[in-house]
Amino acid sequence: MTNIQFISKTVATAAINIQKTVQLLQEDCTIPFISRYRKDTTGNLDEVQIENIAKLQKEYEVVVKRKEAILKAITEQGAMNEGLFAKIDKSYDLQELEDFYLPYKKKKKTKADVARENGLEPLAKIIMAQNNDDVDFISTKYINDNVSNEDAALQGARDIVAEWINENIYVRKQLRRLYERKATITTKVVKTKKDGEAAQKFNQYFDWSEPLTKAPSHRLMAMLRAENEGFIKFKIEVDIDEAYDIIDAVILKGQNKTTPHVQLAIEDSYKRLLNPAISNEALQEAKAKADANSIQVFANNLGQLLLAPPLGEKRILAIDPGFRSGCKVVCLDEKGDLLYNENIYPHAPQNETAMAMKKIKSMVNAYKIDAISIGNGTASRETEFFIKKIAFDKPVQVFIVSEAGASVYSASKIAREEFPDYDVTVRGSVSIGRRLSDPLAELVKIDPKAIGVGQYQHDVDQTKLKEELDSTVIRCVNSVGININTASKHLLSYVSGIGEKLAENIVNYRSENGPFENRKQLKKVPRLGEKAYQQGVAFIRISNAKNPLDNSAVHPEAYSIVEKMAKDLKLTVHDLIANKEKTALIKPENYITPEIGLLTLKDIIKELEKPGLDPRKSAKVFEFDPNVKTIKDVKSGMILPGIVNNITNFGCFVDIGVKESGLVHISQLKAGFVSDVNEVVKLHQHVTVKVTEVDEDRKRIQLTMVI
Repeated sequence: MTNIQFISKTVATAAINIQKTVQLLQEDCTIPFISRYRKDTTGNLDEVQIENIAKLQKEYEVVVKRKEAILKAITEQGAMNEGLFAKIDKSYDLQELEDFYLPYKKKKKTKADVARENGLEPLAKIIMAQNNDDVDFISTKYINDNVSNEDAALQGARDIVAEWINENIYVRKQLRRLYERKATITTKVVKTKKDGEAAQKFNQYFDWSEPLTKAPSHRLMAMLRAENEGFIKFKIEVDIDEAYDIIDAVILKGQNKTTPHVQLAIEDSYKRLLNPAISNEALQEAKAKADANSIQVFANNLGQLLLAPPLGEKRILAIDPGFRSGCKVVCLDEKGDLLYNENIYPHAPQNETAMAMKKIKSMVNAYKIDAISIGNGTASRETEFFIKKIAFDKPVQVFIVSEAGASVYSASKIAREEFPDYDVTVRGSVSIGRRLSDPLAELVKIDPKAIGVGQYQHDVDQTKLKEELDSTVIRCVNSVGININTASKHLLSYVSGIGEKLAENIVNYRSENGPFENRKQLKKVPRLGEKAYQQGVAFIRISNAKNPLDNSAVHPEAYSIVEKMAKDLKLTVHDLIANKEKTALIKPENYITPEIGLLTLKDIIKELEKPGLDPRKSAKVFEFDPNVKTIKDVKSGMILPGIVNNITNFGCFVDIGVKESGLVHISQLKAGFVSDVNEVVKLHQHVTVKVTEVDEDRKRIQLTMVI
């Protein structure tokens, strides 16, 4: 099987599209570049499909490498034959390959190995042959210094038979199917730990049972965490008689004097070898699916968070609120650069409210502030009320911004490099302000796991999580495009084809030579070669460039085509851009070249209509209910405004202006007729909810969505 055939089993597109996509990937083309600028080559595959092809290509390479290792290991043992070689050579299933290898795999000394050393393999073969032999009498021939009697001889022979049954590929396949269809997960509480406070959040799993296939990812993750923390024990099992029937159908040949010995070997093989192995496989497979599900939830949330509406290039006053330690205030210019910082103490115990008001008003005027960004942590609501009491000389918008991960950023190497002369409180406040002006540019500096969206992200496969989150960040950054003259080193590193080292070189070049005036200048950056230029240039923007296409998503390789379009319309490129009346006259089929086809040309015309358009919406002011400040103010039946701040498979969490977010269970979304929460709500969506239950002791709020 070729790699293209392997990938075609999963990806629904023509083989030629897969072949050309793999070729582009092998030529070190990035996924954003391929999906945006090589649509005609790939048959218009999107980023998700291309990412899937890239993953499957890696899987194929892993299978091929493992197959080669297995063939080599068996050959070196002198155990290879034509039939076995053909089976292994034909297989592209890792699990099946491991089954073929199992009899030849080096392992610790087993009961069967001991029996073989004691000369009992011929007796095992007689039992396994299941002819009408008097094995009880025959077994007497195998008594020796290490085998004391007939029972010991028969037991040793059965140990060997049990191992053969365990290594039977058909038995293992049939049992796997049984586990896939009918496995049950059952839990029991560890009695010595059930009364602890930490155990109570898992109390629903103290005595729990359900089909493994029906256990949703969040529930399986919860059970696994409960077991890891020692509160419960669980097992994966199927009906034992059904399992025996499956093995009997493969192994038993009829009824004779050897049958009881074969049946004993079957029972031993299942209980001691097969059940532990196959049940563990079933659990690992379920865990892998739950991991994938949780990772996807996290990636979806992260993508929505990164593409949250930006306020844009405005002057912002940002506040990291606090009580005793005061509120840290910073003033930022349109580029997010720090202009000024100060502490104010409007709340208890200092209660310097009047002085704080005077200072805020003075800063707003002195630094021409357009908007105020307040972190949503401790004292957030109190600070919001305080700010709204100030009579500013001009309209100033007030926003509450999530400060999740701000403390992680403030103590990071990136923050120290950006603000070496300021402490963590100033850095954290700057982050809160910059998140309002451009969430994408600021949040890429923080480990996504610290941002606080998703479910069980610390329990999933961390390598796969990082890969998916990195892909999400790259996808978001390149879908928006970045201003090369204002972007941080960290943001630049996610641009297609750039990476960390080239991003640093770009920033250094910018510092030494001033702002980039055109895209061609990118070629002057040290170590930035033709390939990196080709992959990344169209994802950068240069505002006020001499060539307006330098501030668009049109790739320089198509500039000549745009110039020809303009010339044919008797216009300059400047006059063509954003001129819908004229772009509507362009017939893309007239401009097809061997390199640039119809799909790309249609994208170019669409881009000319709205060059460099940011796909994100604009930030909107949101106001919580002014009467609700703490969980004590929340009562059943209340109708409240809120913001969705986390989405999971079991529902969404909504910030209603108190420290504790409320849960809208999936059953409460559109009367429960929904399997994917993302079908109904999005992160940061402004919603209206109704309080159905408040548990102050456990700090839990149950909500339902108001339609």
